[in-house]
Amino acid sequence: MTMLRKPIAAVLTACLCVGTPAFAQGIDALVQIEVLDGGKSANGTYQGALHLTLKDGWKTYWRAPGDAGIPPQFDWSRSRNVGDIAITWPAPYVFDQNGLQSIGYKDQLVLPIEITPKNPTKPVRLRGEMDLGVCKDVCVPGRLDFDHTLDAEAGRNPAIAAALAARPFSASEAGVAGANCVLTPTSDGLRIEAHITMPSAGGAEVAVIEPGNPTLWASQSDTVRRGGTLVASSEVVSASGGAFALDRSDVRITVLGANHAVDIIGCSAG
Repeated sequence: MTMLRKPIAAVLTACLCVGTPAFAQGIDALVQIEVLDGGKSANGTYQGALHLTLKDGWKTYWRAPGDAGIPPQFDWSRSRNVGDIAITWPAPYVFDQNGLQSIGYKDQLVLPIEITPKNPTKPVRLRGEMDLGVCKDVCVPGRLDFDHTLDAEAGRNPAIAAALAARPFSASEAGVAGANCVLTPTSDGLRIEAHITMPSAGGAEVAVIEPGNPTLWASQSDTVRRGGTLVASSEVVSASGGAFALDRSDVRITVLGANHAVDIIGCSAG
């Protein structure tokens, strides 16, 4: 899975708000993690989930957390008999954090994961680490460990089913008629302006643009609706500060509305 990484300066800026009292608590006092079982499917894959339970008033972040957030990262390398892992992110919420926009979850997060074993006849042990940030009045970065041998005989898990149902709609499900991206050079990188022809997702829509390349970072989008078209613009820069090419087919746009979210993969030339 490809994760969007911010330039290091942006991550440090987000972490500078951390206060000593919050650090003293330790992240284990603010969020707990467990692995949920969802059983083994007929095609041989395991359904599981990472379940995060947050202390009252605290929140954590989505894969593209906004300028005020800390992106989660995963290390599955200590797992056993794991060939592939696919994550399904439930639709996140948009928060205002000291005048900055952040995107994530409050109270709890059930993050469904589908695991394809290397050897379908042997057990699957999911062992790894999740680096994340949790925020309230301050932001605390930290690391959570998990270790669980998946139960192939487990039945349907209602919490996992609910999280899967909470995923964003696909472009076709949401009635997206088209998505075009206009690219314009800037002094630091590229300005991307996406024109998405789609019905309203409800309320004040927020479009999040992900470049699809882990070495690139996209700023918070300005989003405006013009009739049947949603227009979102953002600046994309390289973590190295050098020149780069942006593949429109890799661009991912998530529209977050009051009624639902929409996941759009790729955009054509404007």
